[in-house]
Amino acid sequence: AIAVTFGDFRLSALAVIKALALTAALFMAARTLTIASSRRIRTVRDISPSVQELLVKLLRIGLYGAAFFIGLKAVGFDLTGLAVLSGAIGVGLGFGLQKVVSNLVSGVIILLDKSVKPGDVISLGDTFGWIEELGARYVSVVTRDGKEYLIPNEDLITGQVVNWSHTNNFVRLDIFFGTAYGDDPHLVRKVAVEAAKSVDRVLSHRPPVCHITGFGDSSVDYILRFWITDPTGGLTNIRGNVYLALWDAFKAHGISIPFPQREVRVLNDSLAIDTGGAPGSDAVPERPSGTDSDPSQVSGPTSSKGLGKGAP
Repeated sequence: AIAVTFGDFRLSALAVIKALALTAALFMAARTLTIASSRRIRTVRDISPSVQELLVKLLRIGLYGAAFFIGLKAVGFDLTGLAVLSGAIGVGLGFGLQKVVSNLVSGVIILLDKSVKPGDVISLGDTFGWIEELGARYVSVVTRDGKEYLIPNEDLITGQVVNWSHTNNFVRLDIFFGTAYGDDPHLVRKVAVEAAKSVDRVLSHRPPVCHITGFGDSSVDYILRFWITDPTGGLTNIRGNVYLALWDAFKAHGISIPFPQREVRVLNDSLAIDTGGAPGSDAVPERPSGTDSDPSQVSGPTSSKGLGKGAP
C-alpha cells in the first residue's frame, strides 16, 4: 500500500524491494559470469593479450548493463523515457567530458591495434617501466623503484612511446669508454668483448661487439654494444656490471683509462699553465721589459722548474 504515483506510473515499496533484490542477484550473477569468462578468455593462447582485455571489458560492460536495465524493467519503469536522458548525457559529453570520452575511445584503440599490451616495457618521457594493467581510462606502468604511474590512454595515442618489447624482447645497450694512445686497440677491443661476455644477462648467441669511434684529445674512444632479453630487470644495473667488468679486465691487462691533466710551471716568478702545448699557443710569458740579458733570467723551458702533474 505504500506507494508514490507519478502520473500513470505507480511506484510501490514492494516493487522497489523486488527490484533491489532482483538487481542485486543479477549483479552477483554478472560478476560471477564475468570472472569465469575472463579466466577462460585469458587461457586462450590464440588470442593476443590486448584482444583478451578488450573482450573481457566488453563482456563486463554488457553483463552489468543488462543487469541494470533488467532491474529497472522489473520496477515497471518505461525504458523509452531514457531517450531524453541519453540526449542530455550526449550534450554533457560534448561539452564537459571530452577528455574522459577521449581516454575511453583511446583505450579501445590501444586494445585493437595491439601497440601495447600487459607486460610490455615502455618509455614515455621520463617514465620507464612495464605495463601492469590496461584500464578503461588509463594504463598502469610500474617502474623499477616501485612507483606506479597511471598514464591516460590519450597520451599513448597522441605521444611518442618507446616499446622495448613490442615484437621481441631483444634490447641492445651501448656504453662508451676511452683508453690511452699507448694501448693496443686490437687488444682493447678483444678484452672489452670478453669482459662483456662474462657478465650475467648479456646474451652469448648475440655476441657483444666493440668499435673505435674516434681519436679524442687524450684517448682513443670506443663503443661497446651488447644484447639482453630482460629489460624489466633494469638497464642501469646491467650497464654498471659491464663497466665493472671492463675495469677489472683493463687492470688485469695493463690497459689505462686516461684523464685530462695540466702541468703548472713557475717561470721567473711568473705563473704559466701548460695545457698540453696546443698548436699556435705560447705557454711562456713574455720577458718583462728592463731585464738584463742574463741567461738565467731568460724565460724558456731550460729555466723552468717542473712541479709535476696536477689532479684532473
